[in-house]
Amino acid sequence: MAKRQLKLGLVPTGVGGPGETDRWRDPDIPVDASVSIDWYVDIVRQAEAAKFDLVFIVDSQFITPDSPPHYLNRLEPLTLLSALAVTTKHIGLVGTLTTSYNDPFNLARRVASLDLISQGRAGWNVVTSGDAGTAGNYGRDEHYDYDTRYGRAFEYLDVVRGLWRSYEDDAIVGDRESGVFLDKDKLHALHHKGKHFSVVGPLNIQRSPQGEPVIFQAGDSEQGRDLGATIGDAIFTHAKSIEQGQAFYKDLKARAVKLGRDPDQIVILPGFKIIVGDTDEDARDIERHYQRLDQSFDQALGEFGRAFGWHDFRQYDLDAPFPVKALEHAKNSFFTQAKRVTDLATARGFTLRQTVEFQRDQKSSPFVGSAETVANEIARWFEGRALDGVNVHAGHPSQFRRFTQEVVPILQARGLFRTEYEATTLRGNLGLPIPANRRTPVAAEDRVAVAA
Repeated sequence: MAKRQLKLGLVPTGVGGPGETDRWRDPDIPVDASVSIDWYVDIVRQAEAAKFDLVFIVDSQFITPDSPPHYLNRLEPLTLLSALAVTTKHIGLVGTLTTSYNDPFNLARRVASLDLISQGRAGWNVVTSGDAGTAGNYGRDEHYDYDTRYGRAFEYLDVVRGLWRSYEDDAIVGDRESGVFLDKDKLHALHHKGKHFSVVGPLNIQRSPQGEPVIFQAGDSEQGRDLGATIGDAIFTHAKSIEQGQAFYKDLKARAVKLGRDPDQIVILPGFKIIVGDTDEDARDIERHYQRLDQSFDQALGEFGRAFGWHDFRQYDLDAPFPVKALEHAKNSFFTQAKRVTDLATARGFTLRQTVEFQRDQKSSPFVGSAETVANEIARWFEGRALDGVNVHAGHPSQFRRFTQEVVPILQARGLFRTEYEATTLRGNLGLPIPANRRTPVAAEDRVAVAA
């Protein structure tokens, strides 16, 4: 049994994601970073040199003028990841794609293509789309409600995985002497007819060296957690404290156990900004500096409405009680997040101004300090089962460099993180088994990569 080891992911958000509206003004960041393949190649190669498991490309299908700069102008995930696949050799390539606004056959084919191009390094972050405005970009009057979104997602995954298993592993014969290219008995149509989808199949692409792409999921609602526990190989999440991380970790893995799954075959990866300074005090000063520099109160107020279906909070009196009625605008958006904010504001008697300020203050990271302090805290969360790995938000380039050059070597010296890649596939490096093809028996020694 191999020792359990920390996993690391990179989240590059170019000119600035949520809470970082003015990060693009950092002279170390090209103003076209979010659409520059050269910028992506450079930062992903930095992560690969540090032996990161994966790069995660976030995405959404709807913007407003108040959206963060990176959201306003960015590359489509699979196009970007395909370019990264031929400019890297080891790092996993994970992109966000929605089940609400993609057809299963088309998505299955595109992600499987990335998996073959990268020789088994692809991952799909399954989302149902939280931005309600997305509906208008796809010919719908309104976004699907929560139950419909997740009902579709469960069936969608069944369809996609069925399509990925169209070919048995030895179906492509390619025997020049006999003239047999395909063993026709080993190609199988899907013939799926369900509540939401009807798909005949088969898919016109074979499986990759890792069997099929790794499934990531990030929903935090009850439906989202159930979906993750059912279909997820890895879970993206957020946690403000080790106790919150431990609670999520325990809950998600308990749900998986109830479904008959091995909890060690689900990797929990919360995302964090990490700030490294010469001393702990220096790091806190750097964090405060960036918090003031990267987003004004007015910018934060404009972005605040995203969880509420991009409801405009500028129309309210900032010093009046928080407008609870705004929650109704979140019903088909990021409702879980919006309700959490509304409940907190109500319980504490906050005004709108106080609520926005509180949310800004909550962006403080638990991983801020000297390189030694940050490494100690990551180790504490890892050993305390609050996470299996960390998704590192790239943020300001100088900070990402300090993490890879100062913190990662400490984690490696302690035996918590790899010094070399263990495998050639994303599944192998994450310690996940190859999914058995439903028609092709897979030997046990080939199914298990690295024990968690």
